[in-house]
Amino acid sequence: LCGNRECGKSFGDFEIESDMTLAYRVSDVSFEAEGNKIIRHVSLSVKPGERVAILGASGAGKTTLLRLLAAQIKPNTGEIFLYGENTSDLDSGEKLSRYVGVINQQYDLIQELSVRNNVMAGNLGRWGMWRSMLSLLSTIDSDIGTRALERVGLSDKTHQRLSRLSGGEQQRVAVARLIVQDPLLIIADEPVASLDPTRAFEVMSLLHNITSPTDKTLISALHSYDLTTHFFERVIGLRRGEVSFDIPVKELSKDDLEKLYSVDQDD
Repeated sequence: LCGNRECGKSFGDFEIESDMTLAYRVSDVSFEAEGNKIIRHVSLSVKPGERVAILGASGAGKTTLLRLLAAQIKPNTGEIFLYGENTSDLDSGEKLSRYVGVINQQYDLIQELSVRNNVMAGNLGRWGMWRSMLSLLSTIDSDIGTRALERVGLSDKTHQRLSRLSGGEQQRVAVARLIVQDPLLIIADEPVASLDPTRAFEVMSLLHNITSPTDKTLISALHSYDLTTHFFERVIGLRRGEVSFDIPVKELSKDDLEKLYSVDQDD
């Protein structure tokens, strides 16, 4: 990866030529749905390689903000630039898959497929339809999937049906899929919300380990103070769709959290 330099990155049959000095530049972004204002005038920037936690009560707008950053939805007002490109001009496909990988608490895996096939789905963004279909029937690029499963400690589960795995194991499969996808940036929407503390720490360790040595950017919505202070260097507090604070993790106090979670919020 190019890290903090300006460069082009090969992906599939084309080069990405973008401004690599900022992963995100978010300018006065608002979003509403069915008359409800969910995100209100949010502005922020994220540098390549940063690890940013987003905290806030349920209904604060965390998931909506992450969906905006992942270009899954478009802002009603304001602009979001992803490595210099306006996300309003980016549709799902190869280029967006090269930029952003998403993981959340629902896993987004196919229960009836094998572990291997779920992991190899990380290549769907860079492959055409026919090659993607062929990968389900053959061992095409299987060494990529094998190495990814080794990194998450599931090399012995390769041919098992996904539905036979525990919740923690399935989340590790989702992380292995991200390793295969190899995006510049990972967005994680409460990726450990359904896991016990031990499994949650393991999954966050995996996400940390696949981002920190490669200058990949990690942005995650969380509720845990301990995970935030252990794995992240910057924290954004979101309250009623607005940025309440944006500070280095070392400055985060329990008082900040009490204020952030003190009032029930409607989203």
